[in-house]
Amino acid sequence: MRTIEQLSEELGGLAGRTVLVRSDLNVPLDGTTITDDGRVKASVPTISQLAEAGARVVVTAHLGRPKGAPEAKYSLAPVAERLAELLGRPVTFVEETVGEKATAAVQAMSDGDVVLLENLRFNAGETAKTDEERAEFAGQLAGLADAFVSDGFGVVHRAQASVYDVARLLPHAAGGLVRSEVEVMRQLREDPQRPYAVVLGGAKVSDKLGVIESLIAVADRLLVGGGMVFTFLKAQGHEVGKSLLEEDQVDTVRGYLETAAERGVEIVLPTDIVVADAFSADAAHEIVPADGIPADMMGLDIGPESEKLFAEKLADARTIFWNGPMGAFEMAPFASGTKAVAQVLVERTKDGAMTVVGGGDSAAAVREFGHADEDFGHISTGGGASLEYLEGKELPGLTVLED
Repeated sequence: MRTIEQLSEELGGLAGRTVLVRSDLNVPLDGTTITDDGRVKASVPTISQLAEAGARVVVTAHLGRPKGAPEAKYSLAPVAERLAELLGRPVTFVEETVGEKATAAVQAMSDGDVVLLENLRFNAGETAKTDEERAEFAGQLAGLADAFVSDGFGVVHRAQASVYDVARLLPHAAGGLVRSEVEVMRQLREDPQRPYAVVLGGAKVSDKLGVIESLIAVADRLLVGGGMVFTFLKAQGHEVGKSLLEEDQVDTVRGYLETAAERGVEIVLPTDIVVADAFSADAAHEIVPADGIPADMMGLDIGPESEKLFAEKLADARTIFWNGPMGAFEMAPFASGTKAVAQVLVERTKDGAMTVVGGGDSAAAVREFGHADEDFGHISTGGGASLEYLEGKELPGLTVLED
C-alpha cells in the first residue's frame, strides 16, 4: 500500500493539492454530545499530517445507519466541533456530501484548510448495492479532489463508494491509522509472540464463527465469555436457562471444541456465572456454577471465580487479543467481568505483552471504565474489520489500495 509520503512524491508535493480523506468518525452520541471520541482522536494524526504539508483536506465519514437520506440525529456537526478542538485548527462543516455547497466550500479552501462534509450515508449512493449507483456517487466525491487517502480502518471491509470506488478514480494512499491497524492485525494473524491468548465475548457466537475457526489454528488459548458462552455451555450439555442461546450453532460449537482439543488449543470457559431473573440493572441476581444455571434465570456476566481463572490463563501470555465484553457491562451489576479482563490487559501491557483491544464494545468499555488508550498496546478502531482480517477475508478497502 502506498504511503502518504509516496503519494506526495508522486504528486510533486501536497501543497495546494486537494486531498479527500476517508476517516472513521462513527462515534456514539447522546443527542449532540459525543460519549466516546476515540475514533475522532485516532483520525487526527493523518489529517494533521496532510494539513501541515499544505494540502487542502476534505474529510469524509459516516455516522450511524441513516437510510440514504438526511436525518438530523446522524449529522456530523457535533463531530466537526470536536475535530477542530483536537486538530487545533478550524474545521469548516458543510451540510451536504456533494453538490453546490460542497463544491463552493472546497473551491474556497486555502492550503492547510480542513473541511468536513456531511454524513456520507445521507446519500444512497454510498452503500448502494449496484456498481453503477456507487460509481456515480464516487465520481462526484472524486471530482472534489486531486488525491485520496484511506484512513478509516473501521470501514475497509465494506465495498462502499467512499472506501472502494473513490480509490479507483484518484491517486491514492493508506493513511497512518490504516497502516498501523493492518500491521497489528498482521502480527496477530501471522507472527504473534507466545503464549498467544484470545478473549472473545459479545452477544452472539454466530457473529464470530469465522474468527473462532481461524484463531483455533493460531492461538494457544481461547477464553470465552459474554452471551456467546451459553452456546458453548449448551454444547457441553449444560442447562443455560433463559440465557442468550443460538440453538442452531450448538453443533458447530461442539465441533470447535473437538477441533481445539485435537490441536492442543485450550478453550477456557467460565466456571461460575452471574444470573438474573430479568435483563435489567434492578433485577434480582446471584452467582451460580456455570453448569448449574437455573431454568428460570439468565446469565449476564462471568462470575468472580471465572475472573480469577481468566486472569490466571492470561498471566503468562505475551500476546492477547480481546474482542467482546464478558457481560452486560452497561449495567453496573453485570460489569465486573469486563472490568476484570480490562485490568488484566492493563497489567500485561505494563509487563511488556502485546495487548490488542479489538474495537467495538470492548473499546467503549475500557474507556467507560476510565482507562486511557495508552494503557493498552493497541485499541482498534474497527471491530468488524479486525475480525474479518483475522478470519483471512479479503477486505475490499484494503485490496483496492494495493492496485
